[in-house]
Amino acid sequence: MAPPTELPPHRISLNPDNPRSSLGDLTDLAGSLRTHGQKQAITVMNRDAYLKANPDRETDLEPDTTYVVIDGSSRLAAAREANLHVVKVMVSDDQGTNAEELLESALVANIHRQDLEELDEARALQRLLAIHGSQRALAKRLHRSQGWVSQRLALLNLAPELQSLIGTEPIDLLRAVGNKPQDQQQAALAELKAARMRTSAEAAATKPDRHAPEPKQHNESVAVPEEDYTAITGGAKPRESQQEAPQQGETEPELGAAASASVPDGRREPMPSVPEQSAVDSATRNQQPKRFPYRDGAEAALHLIHKMPAEEFNKMLDLLIKHRDSQRAPSA
Repeated sequence: MAPPTELPPHRISLNPDNPRSSLGDLTDLAGSLRTHGQKQAITVMNRDAYLKANPDRETDLEPDTTYVVIDGSSRLAAAREANLHVVKVMVSDDQGTNAEELLESALVANIHRQDLEELDEARALQRLLAIHGSQRALAKRLHRSQGWVSQRLALLNLAPELQSLIGTEPIDLLRAVGNKPQDQQQAALAELKAARMRTSAEAAATKPDRHAPEPKQHNESVAVPEEDYTAITGGAKPRESQQEAPQQGETEPELGAAASASVPDGRREPMPSVPEQSAVDSATRNQQPKRFPYRDGAEAALHLIHKMPAEEFNKMLDLLIKHRDSQRAPSA
């Protein structure tokens, strides 16, 4: 017989290995299921197939159920709250032939979902790390960089008081201090926050005012009404192309009697000179971006976190971790 595509929610047991410590408030999800219907099927496996891979988990399954959810615990719980009669399912008994493979299927499905809580994600990675043995092997399995794995596992090293700040403090800063000794983490976090505030203040100070008028360039031409040329030059309007050299046998246009009388020997007055180059250079120097803080590790890290693309940042982080480990090896 073909596997079912719909099942009553009470026939499916929640997964004991769900990495989420709490399903949270399901009111919005339940309302969406009632109003718009279910858009994505829940992945389940037969209860017998699950118990074959996990013979010691029978008491952890809900009674009178014939299937176990692998991916979609929140949707299943919301469907129950919405009093739906059936849910769309996809039956897949090849999620794992043993407890480790089955655990990995449940964890990977949640890790790739963006709304997984940071600590739940870190705990899921730690359990997967026990299966794969090394961060490098785990990163390859998840198609991520080793730096990505290391950053997230660092949350598990935070002191309890800092773990309680997850959700209120910047998560990237908490990950950055997670690899430090716990008695140094509070001070390191305060230092990183202060450095970030300085960087933000400097950026705000150097940011140009969008409402201020743009200064005119020195070579900017100013349109003058044609009837005003006589008053300015004392003669006719000059030809459009003043930059062209006169042809052979052709003289430059006369400036008019008023202009000739004001200039000795018929020579033109020199045009007003542009501002001194030193003043321009000084203004340019004042607008130059701040040099990279090579001698300030914390500020350099914050600069790279904000400026470097995530993929390149993770590559750099992998190289730095390798370099650090290679420096520790001789001393050990």
